[in-house]
This record gives sequence, C-alpha cells and structure tokens, in this order.
Amino acid sequence: MTLDRERHHRRRLRLKGYDYSQDGAYYVTICAQHRLCLFGDIVDGKIRLNTAGSAVQVTWNELPRRFAHLRLDAFVVMPNHVHGIAAFVGAGLALPGDDGAARKGAASSTPTRGDAGNGAAGGAPTLGDVVRAFKSLSAIHVNRLLMRSGPLWQRNYYEHVIRDEDELNRIREYITNNPMQWELDRENPAFRDTGPGLKTVQTKDDIWR
Repeated sequence: MTLDRERHHRRRLRLKGYDYSQDGAYYVTICAQHRLCLFGDIVDGKIRLNTAGSAVQVTWNELPRRFAHLRLDAFVVMPNHVHGIAAFVGAGLALPGDDGAARKGAASSTPTRGDAGNGAAGGAPTLGDVVRAFKSLSAIHVNRLLMRSGPLWQRNYYEHVIRDEDELNRIREYITNNPMQWELDRENPAFRDTGPGLKTVQTKDDIWR
C-alpha cells in the first residue's frame, strides 16, 4: 500500500515543462525515511522540537545564504516531516501580503549568491536544487547529533506551484495549524483510517484546497 502511494505521488510531483527556477512560490512537503519520528513530539497541539528537529529548522532558515533571490515563508517541522513555502523572488516581485519583513519562523531575506554548482550549468537554481541542499545539509547535522547513518529523508518529496494569493493564504494556514491536526495526519505512524465513515480526514495534498 505504501509503495503504491509513493508511486502515485511520484507521478504527479512535477508539472511537465514547468521552469522551477522562475519567480514564484512553491509549497513543499518532505518526509523522513520510513516515517521515523526523529524531530520531536506534539504536545497539546504544538510541536516540541528536540535537538534534531531544531537542526532541521536551522538548516531551512539558512537556505537563503546559499541561494540568491530565495525567500522563505511559512514553515513547520513535524515529528517526521516538514511543510514549507519557498519562493524565488526577482526584481519587483514579492510574495502576496509580504510587507518586506521576514515572516514568523522564516529566515531574514538577505540572500547571497548561490553556490556555483547550483542550477543547470551554473545558472539559476531550481526548487530541486534548494530541496536537495536542504535534505543533504540537514541529514549531515541530524545524523551527527543522533549518531546514526543512512538516509534521513525519503527520496522524493511533494511540491505544489502556488497560483494565487488565496491559495497562498490557505497553505500558510494549513502549515501553521498542522501540529493541531497531528492525530489525523496520515504521516503519523499512530494514524488509523477507519474508512469512509471518517469524513474529516483528508490527505495533505487536499486539506488546504
């Protein structure tokens, strides 16, 4: 069942022909390998990060230092996955509702030029470059802290191109409220889908739509 779902996600992760280096905002979800709860616990509807979870948060916050024109918006570390909004912002473009200040939980946007190896032929980095850097750097930090080895994250990740301000605000709200929905989260190892009678449960792909 899990394998089938992962294949389903892989088929719909990318928009054919879409330039993921262009200006725009993207919603991403990245899950820990085997859904291991390594990053903390949910207590009274709030996430309490452990040292590994804090390292994941710091790694995300520091991404703009590596990638030019990258802005970070809403983000949350869950026990075994993360949700976040990342945007490539060019001259004259800002996130809807952005007053120029960093949002709570996001890094200050004072980006420096990205590494020469990021992006195709040293060009503009893509969303894939950003996610790969995040996964690689956070894995190094977390594995060192936990004295473990092996992959930290699943090979693939979910992404969605944010089309307008209404969608952006719905996703922001979903990310902010995600800890309160942990009991109904399909990434929660303790979650049990009771079938069609449980109407309130939706996948993370649909719940904010």
